[in-house]
Amino acid sequence: MSDKRQRARVQGSWAKQPPKHSGPTVPNSQPPNNVNPEPSSWGSGPQKTPKTFEFNQPTKVDEMSECFCLSICSRLRLLPGFLSPEEADWMFSKLLAELPWSQKTNYRQGEAYGEPRLTCWFGELPYTYARSTMAANAQWHPLLSTLRAAVEQASGRSFNSLLCNLYRDGRDSIGWHSDDEASLGDGPTIASISLGDTRVFGLRKRPPPDENGDFTYVEQIRVPLSHGTLLVMDGATQDDWQHQVAKEYHDRGPRINLTFRTMFPEPEGHRPGTKLNNWPLIVQLQLHQDYN
Repeated sequence: MSDKRQRARVQGSWAKQPPKHSGPTVPNSQPPNNVNPEPSSWGSGPQKTPKTFEFNQPTKVDEMSECFCLSICSRLRLLPGFLSPEEADWMFSKLLAELPWSQKTNYRQGEAYGEPRLTCWFGELPYTYARSTMAANAQWHPLLSTLRAAVEQASGRSFNSLLCNLYRDGRDSIGWHSDDEASLGDGPTIASISLGDTRVFGLRKRPPPDENGDFTYVEQIRVPLSHGTLLVMDGATQDDWQHQVAKEYHDRGPRINLTFRTMFPEPEGHRPGTKLNNWPLIVQLQLHQDYN
């Protein structure tokens, strides 16, 4: 039991919490004069945003950014200040006002429930999760297309789809899950931009098979995602870890989360939205071998 408690210790420790964002809530008609609209200006050069925490573990593998190996084959890259405060303020206000936000209805054990946040979807393929489907939408907002180019340049990956999330206040949330639907392919890369108020992004390691899904003593990491931050999850992160944005009972303002991803047609013979962890064990093992 003691070794499980040892593994359960939170891996991150924060020096101090970042200041609360107080960006605008009403969109400007034009970007600020000092905003360079070229994607190459975002996420490049020295980062002005000071570090607000440091990881004791996991192992740091890249001195150029906050890049950590969560476990064998799993990687998390964090770029605070990917967008300048002026850029992030203007984009937050514009996307808050102009995206087609709506509340998605999901299903659990045959019961319908409304997601505790608002969403919208962009991509030429539909996206199914939690037993309901978001229709294909190829009409990208121009600002989202520009941001996609900047994220692709910073991450070295290409993306054809985007799930946008709006957390209206601290009561909006997303529960523990992995982005492991078959339509995302093997070892998907998820690149996420945070705009607005800071929220804590939690990760927890999947327990070994002999613990029968007991998450009580698993390793956990908490990462505060501040205004203008880029987070990239890749490798086997979606296979080995789950993540969430938990409810908070503090005064939290709205937050927009843009999650870029690459979608593929659903494999023949699989129900839309089927998760990889429902596939045969031999398939899961092969995913890990592919990253060695």
